[in-house]
Amino acid sequence: MRNGKQELNRVVNISTGKSLSRRTLLKGAGAALALPMLDAMTPAFAQSPAPIHRFQTVYIPNGMAMDYWLPTSVGRDYELTPVLKPLARYRDKMMVLSGLNANWNVAHAGAGGSFLTGITRGGKNETDILADISIDQLLANKLGKETQLSSLELSMDAPALAGACTVNLSCVYTHTLSWRGATDPLPTEHNPRAFFERLFGDSGSTARDAREARLRQQSSILDAVLQRLSTLESQLGAEDRHLVNSYTDSVRDIERRIQKAEEQIDLDLPELAQPAGVPPVFEDHMEIMQDLQVLALQTDLTRVITFMMSKEQSARPYPQIGVPDAHHPLSHHNNVTDLVDRMSKINTHHTTLFSNYLGKLAAIPEGDGSLLDNMTILYGGGLSNSTVHSGTNLPILLVGGGAGWLKGGEHRHYPNEPTMADLHLSLMQKFDLHVDKLGGSSGPISI
Repeated sequence: MRNGKQELNRVVNISTGKSLSRRTLLKGAGAALALPMLDAMTPAFAQSPAPIHRFQTVYIPNGMAMDYWLPTSVGRDYELTPVLKPLARYRDKMMVLSGLNANWNVAHAGAGGSFLTGITRGGKNETDILADISIDQLLANKLGKETQLSSLELSMDAPALAGACTVNLSCVYTHTLSWRGATDPLPTEHNPRAFFERLFGDSGSTARDAREARLRQQSSILDAVLQRLSTLESQLGAEDRHLVNSYTDSVRDIERRIQKAEEQIDLDLPELAQPAGVPPVFEDHMEIMQDLQVLALQTDLTRVITFMMSKEQSARPYPQIGVPDAHHPLSHHNNVTDLVDRMSKINTHHTTLFSNYLGKLAAIPEGDGSLLDNMTILYGGGLSNSTVHSGTNLPILLVGGGAGWLKGGEHRHYPNEPTMADLHLSLMQKFDLHVDKLGGSSGPISI
C-alpha cells in the first residue's frame, strides 16, 4: 500500500510540478488549520526526507515508590516492576536509566527547578528568581526555526509564578520546568480551550474576553476552512486523503469534547473551582491535553513540548484508583509499607496514562514508522524517595525511537553518579546540538 500511495502522490506532483509545503496552512474566517505530514509534501522523485526528530519531557511530581519502580537487574533481561508494567507494550522503545542524581537537591523546589536546567542553586527567597536556560529551550532555539511554535509548556495544574511554595522559595520552581534564561521562567498552560486556540484558533489571545468572542461565533475551526480543505483533497492521493480525513475528525472531536467540558463547568457544581475549558474529571482533562499534544506534533506546529502531569507538592487525591489521600502528604510516607503501597498506585496510574499517550503517538504513521519512532521522550521526576526529598537515583525513562538513535529494551545503571545535567548534554548531541556546559554538568554520558 505504501508504494501505491507514493505513486498516487507522484502523479499529483508531476502534474502540478510542485509539492505541498510542510508548513501548509488552510485559512478561512480568521481560522488556521495546520496539516499533518503527507506524502504530497515530498517533491516528485525526491529521496525520502530525513525524519523529523522531536523532544518531549513528561514530568511526574512528588517522588516515586522506588521499590515498585526500580528493576532489580540491569541489561536487557530486566523484569518490569509494578509501576513499569503498564508500559510493557513499549518495552522495546523504552530505556530505564538509574543512578542519575539531581543537580539541586532542595526539596520540591530543587526537584522541579533543576530537572531541565541542571542548576546547582536557585533563588534564596520567594522574590529571588534565578535558574538558567533549560534543555527544552536550547532545543527550541534550534528546532523552532522550522516550526510555527518553538515550544509548548503545558501542565495539568493552573500556573502560579508568585508567592512561596516550598522552603520559602518562589512557586516558580514547582510550577514550571522551562526557563528561557536565568531570570525568565516560562508559565505553563493547563486550559485545553486556550491550548486549542493557540494551535488553531483565531482569537490572537488567551484572554477570557477573546475566548468568549471565539465561542460566540458558533463555528468550528474545520467549518471555517471547509471549502479550502475540499479543494486541497482533490489534489491528494487516496492514502493522503484518508490521513487528512482522520486528522480532521480528530480536530472536530477535540473541539466537541472541549465544548462539552465548558458546558459541564457551567453546571451548578459548587465544589468545582476550575476555569472554563478544564474538564472536572482528571482523566478526561488528561486525554484532551494528550490529544492536543499529538496534533501539535503531527502537524509539525512544534517539535519541543514539556508536560507536567502535576506540579511538585500537588495535593491532588486519586479516589478513582482507591487512593483518597492527597498526593503530597502521602509522598511523606516515612517508609510505612501501606502508605508506600498507596503511593505506588498513583505512580502506576501515571505510567498507565503515559502508556495511553504512547499509544496515540504510535498510531500516527510517519515515514516508514510512526510519530513515536521520531520522538525522544524524557519521562520522570526530580525526586526518588520523597519521604526524605531524595535527589539521588532519580526515576528516569527515555522512550521513543529518537528518529533512529534510541534503542530501547534495556535498564542502564550509571555507577559513577552522573547528574541530570550530564544526561542533557548527551540528549542534545542526539539533536546535533553540542553544548559545553549546562548548569552543574560534568560531561556527557553514554546513552
